[in-house]
Amino acid sequence: MEVIAPVAARVAHVAVEAGTTVARGEVLVVLEVMKMEHPVRAVASGVVGSVKVNVGDRVVTGQLLATLEFSESHAGHHAGEDQIDLTSLHLVAERHEMTLDTSRSEAVAARRSKGRRTARENVADLCTEFVEYGPLAVAAQSSRRELDDLIRNTPADGMIGGVGRLDTGTEGDDRAIVVSYDYTVLAGTQGARNHHKKDRLFALAGDTGLPVVLFAEGGGGRPGDVDWNGVSLLDVRAFRLF
Repeated sequence: MEVIAPVAARVAHVAVEAGTTVARGEVLVVLEVMKMEHPVRAVASGVVGSVKVNVGDRVVTGQLLATLEFSESHAGHHAGEDQIDLTSLHLVAERHEMTLDTSRSEAVAARRSKGRRTARENVADLCTEFVEYGPLAVAAQSSRRELDDLIRNTPADGMIGGVGRLDTGTEGDDRAIVVSYDYTVLAGTQGARNHHKKDRLFALAGDTGLPVVLFAEGGGGRPGDVDWNGVSLLDVRAFRLF
């Protein structure tokens, strides 16, 4: 199976090499994001087939880190806690890939035709590192649209948000809360689920004292979300927190 990077990061440590026998849960690679370590572990017992990265490398979300060949004992295992659904792991990687500009050529071309940039370009130029919150969220419209349609056409529910590291050129904490409405998704309107992401991020800003960078291009309130029990989309914490 392929071992992929769950987040964009720097490779801080490579614990194995081709031919290394590993047990389920054993650390294969350690990634570092904003001074925090993220160990990538083997999801099953097996033998490392290959290692594709070195210490110091920069990797992006979904990038191949290593390959793992299952041991015979695991290959013949069909029940119990050690069973791994590899199809689901690949689906998660594909879902993340579908949110990126490289997978949304028509939407990106529409922006280019108007001489405008994408939300992800703005975030990438601002941040040297970025940990995104809720990229797999979709618009709260499941009662009137198919899930496949929502996944393909409402990635991140029209709002990219997370914690980024800024290239400030100064000493001290260079992290910031970064939020960008995405005009290629439902005109960058404020949806039920992207409000939940803002709630979390603005609360984090209040708890940590980190500054907030907000790219606010968008069409305002969204009347089309129907999977929602509130009286109005103003029934959220984001405005008060901000």
